[in-house]
Amino acid sequence: MPAAVIGALAGTMVAVPAEAASASSIVERQRSAVRLVPSQVAPAAYVVQPGDTVSAIAANFGLRTVDVLTWNGLSWRSVIYPGQTLTLAPAAVVAAPVAVAPTATVHTVVAGDTVYGIAQKYGTTVDAVLTVNGLTRASIIYPGQTLAVSGSAAAPAPAPVAAPVTVVAPVAVTAHTVVAGDTIFGIARKYGTTTQALFALNGLDSSSVIYPGQTISVQGAPAPAPAAAPAATATALTAEQAANAALIIRVGRELGVSDRAVAIALATGMVESGLRNLDWGDRDSLGIFQQRPSTGWGAPAQIMDADRSTRVFYGGPSDPNGQMTRGLLDIPGWESMAFTDAAQAVQISAYPDKYGQWEAQAYSWLALYG
Repeated sequence: MPAAVIGALAGTMVAVPAEAASASSIVERQRSAVRLVPSQVAPAAYVVQPGDTVSAIAANFGLRTVDVLTWNGLSWRSVIYPGQTLTLAPAAVVAAPVAVAPTATVHTVVAGDTVYGIAQKYGTTVDAVLTVNGLTRASIIYPGQTLAVSGSAAAPAPAPVAAPVTVVAPVAVTAHTVVAGDTIFGIARKYGTTTQALFALNGLDSSSVIYPGQTISVQGAPAPAPAAAPAATATALTAEQAANAALIIRVGRELGVSDRAVAIALATGMVESGLRNLDWGDRDSLGIFQQRPSTGWGAPAQIMDADRSTRVFYGGPSDPNGQMTRGLLDIPGWESMAFTDAAQAVQISAYPDKYGQWEAQAYSWLALYG
């Protein structure tokens, strides 16, 4: 391995020396907030030099490490190398207003809704609903979300005579609520259909993960009506996990954030640490949200303060970390992002798809411990 690459790798594994940090930036403390004063004006692009780290480059130009990572498509685990060019400014984004047809109406998502069911209700297609709302087949909808629907208004037809309307085949579409232990293959067998049919009907693929409480649309011969199954409940938490969940909810309530923000924080805590205040993790990651001292999230003792680290995750005007890091409330348009994308915008994880797998459970914990 070339000596230059070894030098860059070594640079990413240790904290920036105090002398280098003080030479590259001046840290001003005003009340509890921290603001970086750049020693140089940030150029649009920067060529990595031997010994550089992302956090040192960011500090040198008065930028946040998380922003430099985001602008360059990097994660906290990424390794930079001499000669690599890094972007030090956000890409110019031309606002593209969502085109909504004149006859479009708005649908508020309720528990149990699916994009397929909403499209059927308004006489439109799944692709049309996804397009007009800027969604993809991987997007997750949630109760309380509003969707623009291009199609006929949802006024019910006068007194339908028979069962639900079926467009292509005379086979009814029913809904299956996922319970622990369910698989797509098992659900397909139960309803006399195929896994491919379930994928197509629900916008899934072979890599998709299903979770307890999720509603799956099923087109096939329904199985004999089972005895009433109990409603899906939240995954049981230990005393430690429950205490941390209650803390995350309490801090969210004190900050006045929405239920969705609290649910995102709960899911993130579960993915990162199993909702435990860990004093260990990948490299120097610590705490419920596995925040790293070397990338500006605070001193180890501050990160291990669960109340403080939760406030830093939420961010916003009262962020105890000031401008050093970027919390959920600092992400422009986070409310309209997919659940997992909003969490990933804060965490910049190497595994960005895991947060959405805990969405339903997070709302259950919110109801249970909030």
